Amino acid sequence: MTKHIFSEDPYTRECEARVIFASEESIELDSTVFYPTGGGQPGDTGFINLKNGTKITVLNTLKDLNTGQVFHQINDCKAPSVLGETVIATIDWDRRYRHMKMHTCLHLLGAIIDAPITGGQLGENKGRLDFDLPNLDLSKEQIELRLNEIIQSSQPTTISWITDEDLAMQPDLVRTMKVKPPAGKGKVRLLKIGNIDLQPCGGTHVKSTSEIGTVRIHKIQNKGKHNRRIHVSFAEQ
Repeated sequence: MTKHIFSEDPYTRECEARVIFASEESIELDSTVFYPTGGGQPGDTGFINLKNGTKITVLNTLKDLNTGQVFHQINDCKAPSVLGETVIATIDWDRRYRHMKMHTCLHLLGAIIDAPITGGQLGENKGRLDFDLPNLDLSKEQIELRLNEIIQSSQPTTISWITDEDLAMQPDLVRTMKVKPPAGKGKVRLLKIGNIDLQPCGGTHVKSTSEIGTVRIHKIQNKGKHNRRIHVSFAEQ
């Protein structure tokens, strides 16, 4: 089973690894810093660096939900020849770090709005969440103010684990209606943000909310009778 370094330390930018599968379309490593698409967070991009100096571009990273295998998506007809080779896997750190900041920001947004989350999208510079709400009592300005107050208060993020059985007994921990935590493997990863939020999440996050920086609420849309969509972005955009 591939060692998921991104889950233990999302700030690790590269690692040494051995190629355990290789084709023209994908490479699997025995350990990786590349986060695979999941939980609304895009998969990492970057490079797999060979000993001879050659760089294989990683276009995306995907995970087999049944086996847990992480596949680095490539487009290189010479890749099969690297099977068994020791390489250096390096992520596009700037892109990943922005994903980390926005992912943590969306957790905070979800904590501010007291309603189930029906959907969402996360990108490098912006994101959105959909809420099961007939009406939204808070204005765009009020949400933005509260969100930035929490960010600036430097709330720490911590990781813990809960058993499948304990999670089943605490259904309120699961805020998302459509995306369920990956139960069935004995335990589920939890993300806690200070005393603001606690919920299952396998994604990568910043150590402190202060790393996010100032954000803006661009717009709030009505996407149905019981669906309010809130868009957020980094202030420099």
